[in-house]
Amino acid sequence: MKKILFSFILAGSMASLSYGSSHREAPLIANDPLADNTDVYAFKSPDDPNSITIIANYIPTEFRNGGPNYYSFGENIRYEIHVDNDASTPGDDITYRFTFTRVNQDPTTFFNIRLGQQNAKTTYMIEKSTDGGATFTTFMSGLAVPPPNIGDRSINGPVGLGAASYEDLIANAIYTTPEGGQVFCGPSDDPFFVDLGGIFDLGDAPRQNNGGVVRDGLAKFNTHSIVLKIPVSVLQKDGLGVSAAANILDPNFVIGVWASASRQTTRTLTAGSQGYSGNWVQVSRLGMPLTNEAVIPVGKKDFWNSLTPYQELAETTLDEYFYNPELALYMDDSLFGGAVPAFAGLRIQRNSLQGFDFGNGHDGLWPLKGSAAVAGTALDDAVFGTLLLPAAGKPRSVDLWPIFHTGVPNMRPYQLATGKNGNPLAAGKPFISNFLPSGGDMLRLNMAVPATSRTSSAFSSLGLVQAAVLGLTDPAYNTTTAIQFIPNMDGFPNGRRLEDDVTRIELQAVSGVVLAAIGLWYDDYDASSGTQSPVTNLLLNVLNYSTGVEHNDAAFKTSFPYVASPWVGKD
Repeated sequence: MKKILFSFILAGSMASLSYGSSHREAPLIANDPLADNTDVYAFKSPDDPNSITIIANYIPTEFRNGGPNYYSFGENIRYEIHVDNDASTPGDDITYRFTFTRVNQDPTTFFNIRLGQQNAKTTYMIEKSTDGGATFTTFMSGLAVPPPNIGDRSINGPVGLGAASYEDLIANAIYTTPEGGQVFCGPSDDPFFVDLGGIFDLGDAPRQNNGGVVRDGLAKFNTHSIVLKIPVSVLQKDGLGVSAAANILDPNFVIGVWASASRQTTRTLTAGSQGYSGNWVQVSRLGMPLTNEAVIPVGKKDFWNSLTPYQELAETTLDEYFYNPELALYMDDSLFGGAVPAFAGLRIQRNSLQGFDFGNGHDGLWPLKGSAAVAGTALDDAVFGTLLLPAAGKPRSVDLWPIFHTGVPNMRPYQLATGKNGNPLAAGKPFISNFLPSGGDMLRLNMAVPATSRTSSAFSSLGLVQAAVLGLTDPAYNTTTAIQFIPNMDGFPNGRRLEDDVTRIELQAVSGVVLAAIGLWYDDYDASSGTQSPVTNLLLNVLNYSTGVEHNDAAFKTSFPYVASPWVGKD
Protein backbone atom coordinates (compact mmCIF):
# COMPACT_ATOMS: atom_id res chain seq x y z
CA MET A 1 0.00 0.00 0.00
CA LYS A 2 1.32 3.36 -0.92
CA LYS A 3 2.32 5.32 2.13
CA ILE A 4 1.43 8.96 2.20
CA LEU A 5 3.41 11.00 4.68
CA PHE A 6 2.04 14.32 5.72
CA SER A 7 3.70 15.97 8.64
CA PHE A 8 4.05 19.41 10.00
CA ILE A 9 6.52 20.47 12.64
CA LEU A 10 5.77 23.21 15.15
CA ALA A 11 8.88 25.25 15.68
CA GLY A 12 9.34 26.38 19.26
CA SER A 13 6.47 28.12 20.99
CA MET A 14 5.82 30.55 18.15
CA ALA A 15 3.60 28.29 16.08
CA SER A 16 0.58 26.16 16.78
CA LEU A 17 -1.89 23.86 15.12
CA SER A 18 -4.72 25.77 16.72
CA TYR A 19 -5.72 28.75 18.77
CA GLY A 20 -7.75 29.11 21.90
CA SER A 21 -9.86 31.57 23.82
CA SER A 22 -13.43 31.49 22.59
CA HIS A 23 -14.91 30.46 19.29
CA ARG A 24 -12.65 30.33 16.20
CA GLU A 25 -10.93 33.60 16.99
CA ALA A 26 -7.39 32.97 15.73
CA PRO A 27 -6.32 31.81 12.26
CA LEU A 28 -4.71 28.45 13.06
CA ILE A 29 -7.26 26.96 15.43
CA ALA A 30 -9.99 26.91 12.79
CA ASN A 31 -8.21 23.86 11.38
CA ASP A 32 -8.24 21.97 14.68
CA PRO A 33 -11.64 22.36 16.39
CA LEU A 34 -11.17 19.38 18.73
CA ALA A 35 -8.39 21.31 20.48
CA ASP A 36 -10.18 24.67 20.46
CA ASN A 37 -10.79 25.83 24.03
CA THR A 38 -13.95 27.91 23.62
CA ASP A 39 -14.71 29.09 27.18
CA VAL A 40 -13.60 28.81 30.79
CA TYR A 41 -15.76 29.38 33.87
CA ALA A 42 -14.81 29.45 37.55
CA PHE A 43 -17.37 30.18 40.25
CA LYS A 44 -18.47 29.38 43.78
CA SER A 45 -20.72 26.36 43.42
CA PRO A 46 -24.24 27.76 43.90
CA ASP A 47 -25.41 24.70 45.87
CA ASP A 48 -22.18 24.10 47.83
CA PRO A 49 -20.46 27.05 49.54
CA ASN A 50 -17.39 24.95 50.28
CA SER A 51 -16.49 24.19 46.68
CA ILE A 52 -15.52 25.85 43.42
CA THR A 53 -16.69 24.69 40.01
CA ILE A 54 -14.38 25.04 37.02
CA ILE A 55 -15.65 24.42 33.49
CA ALA A 56 -13.48 24.23 30.39
CA ASN A 57 -15.35 23.91 27.10
CA TYR A 58 -13.88 22.67 23.84
CA ILE A 59 -15.04 22.32 20.21
CA PRO A 60 -16.98 25.36 18.93
CA THR A 61 -20.38 25.45 17.21
CA GLU A 62 -21.19 21.73 17.26
CA PHE A 63 -24.13 21.17 14.96
CA ARG A 64 -26.41 18.92 16.99
CA ASN A 65 -27.27 16.52 14.16
CA GLY A 66 -23.74 16.23 12.80
CA GLY A 67 -23.82 12.49 12.12
CA PRO A 68 -22.70 9.95 11.27
CA ASN A 69 -19.40 11.09 12.80
CA TYR A 70 -20.52 13.06 15.80
CA TYR A 71 -18.30 15.48 17.71
CA SER A 72 -16.21 14.10 20.54
CA PHE A 73 -13.15 14.91 22.61
CA GLY A 74 -10.01 14.25 20.59
CA GLU A 75 -7.47 11.54 21.12
CA ASN A 76 -3.81 12.58 21.14
CA ILE A 77 -4.74 15.85 22.84
CA ARG A 78 -3.89 16.86 26.36
CA TYR A 79 -6.72 18.93 27.78
CA GLU A 80 -5.60 20.73 30.94
CA ILE A 81 -7.11 22.90 33.67
CA HIS A 82 -4.53 25.06 35.43
CA VAL A 83 -4.76 26.71 38.85
CA ASP A 84 -2.42 29.33 40.30
CA ASN A 85 -2.99 29.99 44.00
CA ASP A 86 0.31 31.46 45.22
CA ALA A 87 2.03 34.51 43.76
CA SER A 88 5.28 33.50 45.46
CA THR A 89 5.63 30.28 43.44
CA PRO A 90 6.39 30.16 39.69
CA GLY A 91 3.83 28.75 37.28
CA ASP A 92 0.88 26.51 38.05
CA ASP A 93 0.32 25.21 41.55
CA ILE A 94 -2.26 22.61 40.47
CA THR A 95 -2.86 21.10 37.03
CA TYR A 96 -5.51 18.56 36.05
CA ARG A 97 -4.80 16.76 32.75
CA PHE A 98 -7.53 14.93 30.80
CA THR A 99 -6.78 12.46 27.99
CA PHE A 100 -9.45 10.62 26.02
CA THR A 101 -9.63 7.28 24.22
CA ARG A 102 -12.21 6.13 21.65
CA VAL A 103 -13.17 2.62 20.61
CA ASN A 104 -15.67 1.25 18.08
CA GLN A 105 -17.82 -1.45 19.64
CA ASP A 106 -19.54 -2.33 16.34
CA PRO A 107 -17.40 -1.35 13.32
CA THR A 108 -19.71 -3.29 10.96
CA THR A 109 -22.36 -0.52 10.97
CA PHE A 110 -22.40 3.10 9.83
CA PHE A 111 -24.64 4.01 12.80
CA ASN A 112 -23.10 5.53 15.89
CA ILE A 113 -25.36 3.48 18.18
CA ARG A 114 -27.03 0.16 17.38
CA LEU A 115 -28.24 -2.81 19.45
CA GLY A 116 -26.64 -1.65 22.67
CA GLN A 117 -23.26 -0.99 21.07
CA GLN A 118 -21.65 2.41 20.57
CA ASN A 119 -19.02 3.47 18.09
CA ALA A 120 -16.51 6.15 19.06
CA LYS A 121 -17.30 5.21 22.67
CA THR A 122 -15.13 7.54 24.73
CA THR A 123 -13.44 7.07 28.09
CA TYR A 124 -10.86 9.21 29.81
CA MET A 125 -8.15 9.43 32.42
CA ILE A 126 -7.31 12.34 34.74
CA GLU A 127 -3.79 13.04 35.92
CA LYS A 128 -2.78 15.68 38.45
CA SER A 129 0.36 17.73 39.02
CA THR A 130 1.23 19.91 42.01
CA ASP A 131 4.77 20.83 40.92
CA GLY A 132 4.14 23.13 37.97
CA GLY A 133 3.58 20.29 35.53
CA ALA A 134 7.00 18.67 36.08
CA THR A 135 5.42 15.37 37.10
CA PHE A 136 1.91 13.92 36.92
CA THR A 137 0.25 11.10 38.84
CA THR A 138 -2.93 9.25 37.93
CA PHE A 139 -5.91 10.87 39.63
CA MET A 140 -8.78 8.83 38.12
CA SER A 141 -9.11 6.51 35.12
CA GLY A 142 -11.63 4.47 33.15
CA LEU A 143 -14.27 7.22 33.28
CA ALA A 144 -17.07 7.32 30.70
CA VAL A 145 -18.21 10.13 28.44
CA PRO A 146 -21.93 10.07 27.54
CA PRO A 147 -22.69 9.42 23.88
CA PRO A 148 -23.97 12.18 21.60
CA ASN A 149 -27.65 12.95 22.15
CA ILE A 150 -28.63 11.55 18.75
CA GLY A 151 -32.34 10.98 19.27
CA ASP A 152 -34.90 8.79 21.01
CA ARG A 153 -34.37 5.66 18.90
CA SER A 154 -30.63 5.65 19.54
CA ILE A 155 -30.79 6.65 23.22
CA ASN A 156 -34.06 5.16 24.54
CA GLY A 157 -35.14 2.62 21.97
CA PRO A 158 -34.73 -1.15 22.29
CA VAL A 159 -32.61 -1.19 19.12
CA GLY A 160 -30.40 1.56 20.58
CA LEU A 161 -28.93 1.84 24.05
CA GLY A 162 -32.24 1.25 25.80
CA ALA A 163 -31.49 3.98 28.36
CA ALA A 164 -34.29 5.33 30.53
CA SER A 165 -33.38 8.85 29.38
CA TYR A 166 -30.43 10.90 28.24
CA GLU A 167 -30.41 12.54 31.66
CA ASP A 168 -29.71 9.11 33.15
CA LEU A 169 -26.66 8.79 30.93
CA ILE A 170 -25.42 12.17 32.18
CA ALA A 171 -26.05 11.17 35.81
CA ASN A 172 -24.11 7.94 35.30
CA ALA A 173 -21.16 9.94 33.95
CA ILE A 174 -20.84 12.07 37.11
CA TYR A 175 -18.09 10.74 39.35
CA THR A 176 -16.91 11.53 42.87
CA THR A 177 -13.23 12.51 42.91
CA PRO A 178 -10.64 11.36 45.49
CA GLU A 179 -10.67 14.95 46.80
CA GLY A 180 -14.37 14.84 47.63
CA GLY A 181 -15.43 16.81 44.58
CA GLN A 182 -17.12 15.78 41.34
CA VAL A 183 -16.18 15.47 37.69
CA PHE A 184 -18.14 15.24 34.44
CA CYS A 185 -16.92 15.23 30.83
CA GLY A 186 -19.33 15.18 27.95
CA PRO A 187 -21.45 17.03 25.40
CA SER A 188 -23.55 19.97 26.58
CA ASP A 189 -25.40 22.98 25.31
CA ASP A 190 -22.91 25.74 24.55
CA PRO A 191 -23.48 28.13 27.47
CA PHE A 192 -21.91 31.16 25.78
CA PHE A 193 -24.43 33.64 24.38
CA VAL A 194 -23.62 36.44 21.96
CA ASP A 195 -24.79 37.87 18.66
CA LEU A 196 -21.73 36.70 16.73
CA GLY A 197 -23.15 37.90 13.43
CA GLY A 198 -23.68 41.42 14.70
CA ILE A 199 -20.49 41.78 16.74
CA PHE A 200 -18.18 40.80 13.90
CA ASP A 201 -20.05 42.85 11.31
CA LEU A 202 -17.98 45.85 12.41
CA GLY A 203 -19.54 46.03 15.86
CA ASP A 204 -23.19 45.99 14.87
CA ALA A 205 -24.46 44.97 18.32
CA PRO A 206 -27.20 45.68 19.02
CA ARG A 207 -28.04 45.42 15.35
CA GLN A 208 -29.10 48.67 13.73
CA ASN A 209 -31.77 49.18 11.07
CA ASN A 210 -33.33 45.73 11.27
CA GLY A 211 -36.28 46.28 13.54
CA GLY A 212 -34.39 45.31 16.66
CA VAL A 213 -34.02 41.66 15.65
CA VAL A 214 -31.00 39.99 17.26
CA ARG A 215 -29.77 36.42 17.22
CA ASP A 216 -27.73 34.41 19.66
CA GLY A 217 -25.15 33.03 17.25
CA LEU A 218 -24.61 29.99 19.47
CA ALA A 219 -28.26 29.14 20.12
CA LYS A 220 -29.03 25.44 19.62
CA PHE A 221 -25.34 24.58 19.25
CA ASN A 222 -23.51 22.14 21.48
CA THR A 223 -19.97 21.95 22.83
CA HIS A 224 -17.97 19.52 24.98
CA SER A 225 -17.52 20.35 28.67
CA ILE A 226 -14.95 19.33 31.24
CA VAL A 227 -16.51 20.13 34.62
CA LEU A 228 -14.70 19.87 37.94
CA LYS A 229 -16.12 20.64 41.37
CA ILE A 230 -13.20 21.05 43.80
CA PRO A 231 -13.26 21.75 47.55
CA VAL A 232 -12.00 25.21 48.47
CA SER A 233 -9.53 23.58 50.86
CA VAL A 234 -7.88 21.78 47.91
CA LEU A 235 -7.48 24.99 45.91
CA GLN A 236 -6.48 27.34 48.74
CA LYS A 237 -2.71 27.61 48.99
CA ASP A 238 -2.54 26.62 52.67
CA GLY A 239 -5.25 23.96 52.52
CA LEU A 240 -7.77 26.15 54.36
CA GLY A 241 -11.53 25.90 54.04
CA VAL A 242 -13.67 28.93 53.33
CA SER A 243 -14.65 29.19 57.03
CA ALA A 244 -11.03 30.14 57.80
CA ALA A 245 -11.17 33.29 55.64
CA ALA A 246 -10.61 36.52 57.57
CA ASN A 247 -13.46 38.13 55.62
CA ILE A 248 -15.25 37.71 52.30
CA LEU A 249 -12.44 39.56 50.48
CA ASP A 250 -9.53 37.70 52.08
CA PRO A 251 -6.67 37.96 49.53
CA ASN A 252 -5.30 34.59 50.63
CA PHE A 253 -8.26 32.89 48.93
CA VAL A 254 -7.60 34.18 45.42
CA ILE A 255 -6.94 31.69 42.62
CA GLY A 256 -6.17 32.12 38.93
CA VAL A 257 -7.70 29.64 36.47
CA TRP A 258 -6.96 28.95 32.83
CA ALA A 259 -7.29 26.01 30.45
CA SER A 260 -5.30 24.73 27.51
CA ALA A 261 -4.96 22.00 24.90
CA SER A 262 -1.68 20.56 23.65
CA ARG A 263 -0.69 18.35 20.72
CA GLN A 264 2.49 16.62 19.64
CA THR A 265 4.50 18.44 17.01
CA THR A 266 4.29 15.89 14.20
CA ARG A 267 1.26 14.28 12.61
CA THR A 268 1.82 11.48 10.14
CA LEU A 269 -0.93 10.37 7.77
CA THR A 270 -0.92 6.90 6.23
CA ALA A 271 -3.67 5.27 4.22
CA GLY A 272 -6.58 4.92 6.61
CA SER A 273 -4.77 6.03 9.76
CA GLN A 274 -2.69 8.71 11.40
CA GLY A 275 -0.07 8.91 14.11
CA TYR A 276 1.49 11.53 16.33
CA SER A 277 5.02 11.95 17.64
CA GLY A 278 7.39 14.57 18.99
CA ASN A 279 7.23 17.03 21.85
CA TRP A 280 3.96 18.33 23.21
CA VAL A 281 3.18 21.97 22.49
CA GLN A 282 0.34 24.20 23.60
CA VAL A 283 -2.03 24.89 20.71
CA SER A 284 -4.93 26.49 22.55
CA ARG A 285 -5.49 28.40 25.77
CA LEU A 286 -8.14 30.47 27.47
CA GLY A 287 -8.62 32.39 30.68
CA MET A 288 -10.58 35.63 30.40
CA PRO A 289 -13.29 35.50 27.74
CA LEU A 290 -12.87 37.33 24.44
CA THR A 291 -9.24 38.34 25.00
CA ASN A 292 -7.88 36.79 21.84
CA GLU A 293 -11.18 37.22 20.05
CA ALA A 294 -11.70 40.97 20.47
CA VAL A 295 -8.58 42.51 22.03
CA ILE A 296 -5.56 40.89 20.35
CA PRO A 297 -5.22 41.80 16.63
CA VAL A 298 -5.16 39.18 13.87
CA GLY A 299 -1.41 39.38 13.38
CA LYS A 300 -0.74 38.42 17.02
CA LYS A 301 -3.51 35.92 17.74
CA ASP A 302 -1.55 32.73 17.05
CA PHE A 303 1.43 34.07 18.99
CA TRP A 304 -0.78 34.96 21.97
CA ASN A 305 -2.23 31.49 21.89
CA SER A 306 1.17 29.83 22.05
CA LEU A 307 2.08 31.53 25.34
CA THR A 308 1.25 30.51 28.88
CA PRO A 309 -0.10 33.32 31.09
CA TYR A 310 3.29 33.40 32.83
CA GLN A 311 5.12 33.92 29.55
CA GLU A 312 2.54 36.49 28.53
CA LEU A 313 3.12 38.61 31.62
CA ALA A 314 6.79 38.90 30.66
CA GLU A 315 5.94 39.56 26.98
CA THR A 316 5.36 43.32 27.16
CA THR A 317 4.59 43.89 23.46
CA LEU A 318 1.07 42.52 23.95
CA ASP A 319 0.31 44.93 26.77
CA GLU A 320 -0.23 47.78 24.34
CA TYR A 321 -3.52 46.25 23.17
CA PHE A 322 -4.86 46.69 26.71
CA TYR A 323 -3.27 50.07 27.42
CA ASN A 324 -4.79 51.43 24.19
CA PRO A 325 -7.51 48.97 23.09
CA GLU A 326 -8.80 49.06 19.54
CA LEU A 327 -12.41 48.93 20.75
CA ALA A 328 -11.90 52.24 22.56
CA LEU A 329 -11.36 53.93 19.19
CA TYR A 330 -15.02 53.29 18.41
CA MET A 331 -16.14 54.76 21.73
CA ASP A 332 -14.48 58.15 21.24
CA ASP A 333 -16.18 60.87 19.20
CA SER A 334 -12.85 62.56 18.50
CA LEU A 335 -11.63 59.38 16.79
CA PHE A 336 -13.97 56.81 15.20
CA GLY A 337 -16.97 56.89 17.54
CA GLY A 338 -19.31 57.70 14.67
CA ALA A 339 -18.16 54.67 12.68
CA VAL A 340 -19.96 52.19 14.94
CA PRO A 341 -23.48 53.49 15.62
CA ALA A 342 -24.32 50.49 17.82
CA PHE A 343 -21.74 51.71 20.35
CA ALA A 344 -23.29 55.18 20.59
CA GLY A 345 -24.06 54.67 24.29
CA LEU A 346 -20.49 53.70 25.09
CA ARG A 347 -18.11 56.60 25.53
CA ILE A 348 -14.66 56.94 27.10
CA GLN A 349 -13.78 59.49 29.77
CA ARG A 350 -11.77 62.16 27.95
CA ASN A 351 -12.07 64.82 30.64
CA SER A 352 -12.92 63.00 33.87
CA LEU A 353 -13.15 65.38 36.83
CA GLN A 354 -12.00 68.02 34.34
CA GLY A 355 -8.44 66.74 34.55
CA PHE A 356 -7.92 63.14 33.39
CA ASP A 357 -7.96 61.91 29.79
CA PHE A 358 -8.36 58.16 29.22
CA GLY A 359 -8.57 58.34 25.43
CA ASN A 360 -6.16 56.19 23.46
CA GLY A 361 -2.66 57.65 23.39
CA HIS A 362 -3.33 59.98 26.33
CA ASP A 363 -2.02 59.79 29.88
CA GLY A 364 -4.91 58.80 32.15
CA LEU A 365 -3.58 58.98 35.73
CA TRP A 366 0.08 59.15 34.66
CA PRO A 367 0.38 62.88 35.64
CA LEU A 368 -0.03 61.75 39.27
CA LYS A 369 2.99 59.42 39.04
CA GLY A 370 5.25 59.79 42.08
CA SER A 371 3.04 62.44 43.67
CA ALA A 372 1.72 62.57 47.22
CA ALA A 373 -1.75 61.92 45.78
CA VAL A 374 -0.91 58.28 44.98
CA ALA A 375 1.30 57.61 48.00
CA GLY A 376 0.17 54.43 49.75
CA THR A 377 -2.19 53.45 46.92
CA ALA A 378 -1.82 50.58 44.48
CA LEU A 379 -0.44 53.16 42.04
CA ASP A 380 2.52 53.95 44.30
CA ASP A 381 5.80 52.58 42.93
CA ALA A 382 6.71 51.60 46.49
CA VAL A 383 3.72 49.23 46.57
CA PHE A 384 3.64 47.38 43.22
CA GLY A 385 6.50 49.02 41.36
CA THR A 386 5.61 50.32 37.91
CA LEU A 387 2.99 47.65 37.34
CA LEU A 388 -0.03 49.95 37.14
CA LEU A 389 1.54 53.23 36.00
CA PRO A 390 4.28 52.02 33.64
CA ALA A 391 4.62 55.06 31.35
CA ALA A 392 2.89 58.00 29.73
CA GLY A 393 0.53 57.31 26.84
CA LYS A 394 -0.89 54.14 28.42
CA PRO A 395 -4.19 55.38 29.87
CA ARG A 396 -5.85 52.01 30.54
CA SER A 397 -2.94 50.60 32.56
CA VAL A 398 -4.98 51.33 35.68
CA ASP A 399 -8.18 49.48 34.77
CA LEU A 400 -8.31 47.24 31.68
CA TRP A 401 -4.76 45.93 31.98
CA PRO A 402 -5.05 44.73 35.62
CA ILE A 403 -8.53 43.29 35.10
CA PHE A 404 -7.06 40.96 32.46
CA HIS A 405 -3.54 40.45 33.82
CA THR A 406 -3.29 40.67 37.60
CA GLY A 407 -6.73 41.04 39.11
CA VAL A 408 -7.60 43.96 41.37
CA PRO A 409 -6.46 44.47 44.98
CA ASN A 410 -8.76 45.67 47.75
CA MET A 411 -6.92 48.92 48.34
CA ARG A 412 -6.96 52.50 47.16
CA PRO A 413 -7.98 53.52 44.53
CA TYR A 414 -9.77 50.23 43.67
CA GLN A 415 -12.71 50.74 45.99
CA LEU A 416 -16.11 52.14 45.14
CA ALA A 417 -16.64 55.90 45.19
CA THR A 418 -18.96 55.43 48.17
CA GLY A 419 -17.38 57.31 51.07
CA LYS A 420 -14.63 58.95 49.02
CA ASN A 421 -16.14 62.45 49.18
CA GLY A 422 -15.17 63.24 45.60
CA ASN A 423 -11.55 62.05 45.76
CA PRO A 424 -11.17 58.92 43.59
CA LEU A 425 -7.85 58.08 45.26
CA ALA A 426 -9.31 58.01 48.77
CA ALA A 427 -10.49 54.93 50.65
CA GLY A 428 -14.01 53.85 49.71
CA LYS A 429 -16.36 50.90 49.76
CA PRO A 430 -14.59 47.54 49.16
CA PHE A 431 -16.15 45.40 46.43
CA ILE A 432 -13.40 43.34 44.84
CA SER A 433 -10.21 41.57 45.88
CA ASN A 434 -8.83 39.14 43.31
CA PHE A 435 -5.26 40.37 42.91
CA LEU A 436 -2.81 37.63 41.91
CA PRO A 437 0.09 39.19 39.98
CA SER A 438 2.05 36.03 39.16
CA GLY A 439 0.60 35.40 35.69
CA GLY A 440 -1.07 37.08 32.76
CA ASP A 441 -4.51 36.35 31.32
CA MET A 442 -6.46 34.13 33.75
CA LEU A 443 -9.85 34.12 35.40
CA ARG A 444 -9.18 35.32 38.93
CA LEU A 445 -11.62 34.33 41.65
CA ASN A 446 -11.72 35.14 45.35
CA MET A 447 -13.10 31.92 46.82
CA ALA A 448 -14.10 33.65 50.08
CA VAL A 449 -16.88 35.60 48.34
CA PRO A 450 -20.26 33.88 48.83
CA ALA A 451 -22.40 32.86 45.89
CA THR A 452 -25.41 34.95 44.96
CA SER A 453 -28.48 32.73 44.90
CA ARG A 454 -29.57 32.06 41.35
CA THR A 455 -33.19 32.34 42.48
CA SER A 456 -32.71 35.71 44.20
CA SER A 457 -34.35 38.75 42.64
CA ALA A 458 -30.99 40.47 43.16
CA PHE A 459 -29.13 38.03 40.90
CA SER A 460 -27.84 39.78 37.79
CA SER A 461 -25.95 38.69 34.69
CA LEU A 462 -24.05 41.97 34.94
CA GLY A 463 -21.91 40.46 37.68
CA LEU A 464 -19.53 42.84 39.40
CA VAL A 465 -20.89 45.82 37.45
CA GLN A 466 -24.25 45.31 39.16
CA ALA A 467 -22.53 44.89 42.53
CA ALA A 468 -20.84 48.25 41.97
CA VAL A 469 -24.15 49.89 41.07
CA LEU A 470 -25.71 48.62 44.31
CA GLY A 471 -22.69 49.65 46.35
CA LEU A 472 -22.96 53.17 44.98
CA THR A 473 -26.73 53.69 44.98
CA ASP A 474 -28.51 51.27 47.33
CA PRO A 475 -28.97 52.58 50.92
CA ALA A 476 -28.38 49.03 52.16
CA TYR A 477 -24.75 49.38 51.06
CA ASN A 478 -23.85 53.03 50.33
CA THR A 479 -24.09 54.40 53.87
CA THR A 480 -20.94 52.65 55.12
CA THR A 481 -17.47 51.78 53.84
CA ALA A 482 -17.41 48.53 55.80
CA ILE A 483 -16.98 45.26 53.92
CA GLN A 484 -20.40 43.80 53.12
CA PHE A 485 -21.55 41.11 50.78
CA ILE A 486 -23.18 42.89 47.88
CA PRO A 487 -25.14 40.62 45.53
CA ASN A 488 -23.14 39.61 42.44
CA MET A 489 -19.73 40.24 43.99
CA ASP A 490 -19.16 36.63 42.93
CA GLY A 491 -19.75 37.53 39.28
CA PHE A 492 -17.46 38.35 36.37
CA PRO A 493 -14.72 39.56 36.41
CA ASN A 494 -14.39 38.01 39.88
CA GLY A 495 -14.38 34.57 38.29
CA ARG A 496 -17.08 33.86 35.74
CA ARG A 497 -20.51 32.32 36.24
CA LEU A 498 -22.41 30.58 33.46
CA GLU A 499 -25.05 33.31 33.52
CA ASP A 500 -22.67 36.29 33.29
CA ASP A 501 -23.12 38.46 30.20
CA VAL A 502 -19.40 38.83 29.62
CA THR A 503 -19.67 40.48 26.20
CA ARG A 504 -21.74 43.31 27.62
CA ILE A 505 -19.57 43.63 30.75
CA GLU A 506 -16.33 43.78 28.78
CA LEU A 507 -17.66 46.39 26.37
CA GLN A 508 -18.80 48.47 29.35
CA ALA A 509 -15.34 48.03 30.87
CA VAL A 510 -13.65 49.28 27.70
CA SER A 511 -16.00 52.26 27.92
CA GLY A 512 -14.64 53.10 31.37
CA VAL A 513 -17.32 51.76 33.71
CA VAL A 514 -14.69 50.57 36.22
CA LEU A 515 -13.10 54.02 36.27
CA ALA A 516 -16.51 55.51 36.97
CA ALA A 517 -17.16 53.03 39.78
CA ILE A 518 -14.10 54.22 41.70
CA GLY A 519 -14.98 57.90 41.20
CA LEU A 520 -13.43 58.86 37.87
CA TRP A 521 -16.77 59.95 36.49
CA TYR A 522 -17.82 60.65 32.92
CA ASP A 523 -17.21 63.96 31.21
CA ASP A 524 -20.72 65.35 31.76
CA TYR A 525 -20.14 65.42 35.52
CA ASP A 526 -18.92 68.80 36.76
CA ALA A 527 -16.59 68.12 39.68
CA SER A 528 -16.77 71.75 40.80
CA SER A 529 -20.54 71.93 41.05
CA GLY A 530 -20.79 70.53 44.55
CA THR A 531 -24.40 69.47 43.98
CA GLN A 532 -24.54 67.53 40.69
CA SER A 533 -25.10 63.79 40.91
CA PRO A 534 -22.36 61.73 39.26
CA VAL A 535 -25.09 59.47 37.89
CA THR A 536 -25.13 61.41 34.64
CA ASN A 537 -26.54 60.66 31.20
CA LEU A 538 -23.22 59.30 29.96
CA LEU A 539 -22.99 56.89 32.89
CA LEU A 540 -26.59 55.77 32.45
CA ASN A 541 -25.99 55.23 28.73
CA VAL A 542 -23.08 52.88 29.53
CA LEU A 543 -25.03 50.99 32.19
CA ASN A 544 -28.06 50.61 29.93
CA TYR A 545 -26.05 49.45 26.93
CA SER A 546 -26.90 45.95 25.73
CA THR A 547 -25.86 43.84 22.77
CA GLY A 548 -29.43 42.57 22.62
CA VAL A 549 -28.55 38.99 23.65
CA GLU A 550 -28.56 38.88 27.44
CA HIS A 551 -29.06 35.24 28.41
CA ASN A 552 -28.48 31.69 27.25
CA ASP A 553 -31.04 29.93 25.09
CA ALA A 554 -31.29 27.00 27.55
CA ALA A 555 -31.78 27.09 31.31
CA PHE A 556 -28.77 26.03 33.36
CA LYS A 557 -29.08 23.21 35.85
CA THR A 558 -29.29 23.94 39.56
CA SER A 559 -26.89 21.15 40.48
CA PHE A 560 -23.69 19.67 39.13
CA PRO A 561 -22.62 19.79 36.30
CA TYR A 562 -24.74 22.98 35.95
CA VAL A 563 -24.40 23.16 32.13
CA ALA A 564 -27.57 22.45 30.18
CA SER A 565 -27.89 19.11 28.44
CA PRO A 566 -26.91 18.93 24.77
CA TRP A 567 -29.52 19.59 22.12
CA VAL A 568 -31.06 16.48 20.57
CA GLY A 569 -29.76 15.73 17.10
CA LYS A 570 -33.16 14.65 15.84
CA ASP A 571 -34.88 17.94 16.74
